[in-house]
Amino acid sequence: MPIKIQSDLPVKEILEKENIFVMDENRAMHQDIRPIHILILNLMPLKEETELQLLRSLSNTPLQVDVTFMTVESHESKNTSMSHLNKFYQTFSELKEQKFDGMIITGAPVEQMEFEEVDYWEELTEIMDWTESHVTSTIYLCWAAQAGLYHHYGLRKKPLDAKMFGLFWHKVMNRKIPLVRGFDDMFLAPHSRHTEVPIADIHACSELTVLAESEEAGLFLAMAQEGRKIFVMGHPEYDRVTLDGEYKRDLGKGLPIEIPENYYKDNNPDNRPLLMWRAHANNLYTNWLNYYVYQATPYDMVGTPKSTVF
Repeated sequence: MPIKIQSDLPVKEILEKENIFVMDENRAMHQDIRPIHILILNLMPLKEETELQLLRSLSNTPLQVDVTFMTVESHESKNTSMSHLNKFYQTFSELKEQKFDGMIITGAPVEQMEFEEVDYWEELTEIMDWTESHVTSTIYLCWAAQAGLYHHYGLRKKPLDAKMFGLFWHKVMNRKIPLVRGFDDMFLAPHSRHTEVPIADIHACSELTVLAESEEAGLFLAMAQEGRKIFVMGHPEYDRVTLDGEYKRDLGKGLPIEIPENYYKDNNPDNRPLLMWRAHANNLYTNWLNYYVYQATPYDMVGTPKSTVF
């Protein structure tokens, strides 16, 4: 089944060329089924690139997914045009009376700042609190995972000696939990960050269940409240060339950066990057949509967990 997006969203043409089934509003109106409503708070600077990555990730499911993009009001985007934001994005004040089956909060390039120093931190904490009563299940990605662990459970991030950068092997824990159903015992996933929440602190938090971790990279996947909150410390949505672009960008700026681990054939940046995480990334998002969004949400949203307003 399709991803429903606005008919003139620029990435729509790319998705169609990749044989990903997308559907505009006019066609969706004639579908006599209840779509799954997903809200994406896109905090990344290159918003169209992140839109494309996440829409690809959400496309491998038999469900009809209706996507809404949200941006913060307390920060001015310098890398995405205002015309794009005004046309395809809404703000929290415009959406806060609505309810959503699922939500994704992306990472952001602010991890080396203290959370309270981020100009939209107060707005973000209001949004995170709002999800408790207006969203069935929320995925927090990378920096957002660190922000969510700090805001909800008081777990602090710490700086790394060197950037965690590349593909790392992870071990599946708690295999019977549906979110990791179909995962291999070990799998690769991308990381790109300068900070971490120590895995020992996460294990020590009784409210969190660790589902996948790495000896090198620490946490990859954890959840709380039976999947109402899901924390993904890596970037499963990344495309083949995303790490390559980040590596060459930092080289061009003269920043200290190592070759991404386990990424290029023969560890040679002149070779095409190896795509070795897509199957598990698709599986993660499909399991989330099926087990924690679709099957957890009543047809009319009445009775959604921790909600009396619906």
